[in-house]
Amino acid sequence: MKTSDDPPTIGFVAQNNSRDFSREMSEGFRVGATIAGGVKAEVTGPDTHDGLKQVELLKDLATRAKGGIGLSAVAPELVAQPTAQVIEQGVPVIAIAGGQVAPASGVKFMIENDSFAMGRLLADAAADRLTPDTGGKIIIGSNSPAMPALDQRSLGMRARLLERMPKLQVIGPLDTGRDLTANLATWQRLADANPDAVALLGAGDVDAINLAAVHAEKNAKWLAGAFSVDPKALQGVKDGHLFATVSAEHFLKGAVAGYMLAQHAKSGRKFPEGWFVAPGLLVQSSNVDDIIRRQATEASRLEAARPQIDALTADPAKHLRPLEQAR
Repeated sequence: MKTSDDPPTIGFVAQNNSRDFSREMSEGFRVGATIAGGVKAEVTGPDTHDGLKQVELLKDLATRAKGGIGLSAVAPELVAQPTAQVIEQGVPVIAIAGGQVAPASGVKFMIENDSFAMGRLLADAAADRLTPDTGGKIIIGSNSPAMPALDQRSLGMRARLLERMPKLQVIGPLDTGRDLTANLATWQRLADANPDAVALLGAGDVDAINLAAVHAEKNAKWLAGAFSVDPKALQGVKDGHLFATVSAEHFLKGAVAGYMLAQHAKSGRKFPEGWFVAPGLLVQSSNVDDIIRRQATEASRLEAARPQIDALTADPAKHLRPLEQAR
């Protein structure tokens, strides 16, 4: 039986429990709650991308996590009505990643990257390795098309490449598939079918892992890059098979959310309203060893993230944009 002396419970519903990016966010959420102290933190999520299962888990978690819930939605529209019901029950909900908030959800605060800008970041890193008059093709693929964040990354890449390299033919984004094995086969086919490609760029984490593998397998001359800090992606950068990978800093986003929810649950500190723009990070040969060391353990990730957590949460208003501008 809960007593008035029990610490409040906060919770997080992850996109899944199987993929590296989602596990990082969950781990960060627990760490952020621990830093704030004075709360219990419960983390749940489906084993794979399953929006209907997320709805079920959200409803169940809301019976216990009265201090507030962070939600990383697989499909924002699908969870909108259940989220609104949870908020109506008096449980505050904030969005963590997912790329956008469905207006019908009632959620007023989201912690997420500027995914369009991160796409531009990777495109600039590719363009810096080529010349403005380079011809040929660049292929863009996405392992999760229709996911708002990945769609925005693809749009950012495409727009920036066409801006900087007008003689290029930019193809995509093409659906490369979420399944690891099918994704690998897709990138192998795309590499074989486009011998004049100067770069193959992926919008997702599975893309990063398999682009590194295909580049190594074919001893390719084209550039490969994507978005992930999965150990295989980082090794791909270190070995020269990925010229760069972009980290969406999922651990940090989860930690900021856990910290802010805990502070709210303990003291009633209000959330700001809007889109809290979380930073991303370009990983390339110059810093990949540092990032490999950072990613080695939870303790090393926390050590690296702690100054950023403190800076980001000290004055959240500095990092806010209107929610409707999220991209």
